[in-house]
Amino acid sequence: MNETTIRKRRILFLCTHNAARSQMAEGFINAMYNEHYTAFSAGSEPTSVHPCAIRVMEEVGVDISSQHAKSLNEFEGMHFDYVVSLCADAEEHCPVFPRGEVYLQHAFPNPVSATENDAGACTPFREARDHIREWLEATFGDGT
Repeated sequence: MNETTIRKRRILFLCTHNAARSQMAEGFINAMYNEHYTAFSAGSEPTSVHPCAIRVMEEVGVDISSQHAKSLNEFEGMHFDYVVSLCADAEEHCPVFPRGEVYLQHAFPNPVSATENDAGACTPFREARDHIREWLEATFGDGT
């Protein structure tokens, strides 16, 4: 019996700190489209995954609690089918990765920089999560 193996395409999501947006995108792709893609994320100045990013992803059934902020250096020499920049404005120093086939850029506001009172601390993360999910569904949802 001949079994055809389809190569999963590799996606690298980039943001400066690799703390929220790129982590959420990585989690969504690996949870929703893992039959077609393998996602990674990295930043030029990685910090740590923000607790609100973990919390709001858990609310929609995606566990990113084991993910960690990664430096671009961890992916040096690797090739990606897609390199996706998620930085929102010129104040951010969004990283550049030279080994991609297709480069995409979609600006999402940085939820970490939003100022909220304690009661609504995760609100900007929910908004970012929902916008990222919509964009990912429209961009990668058909598996091509």
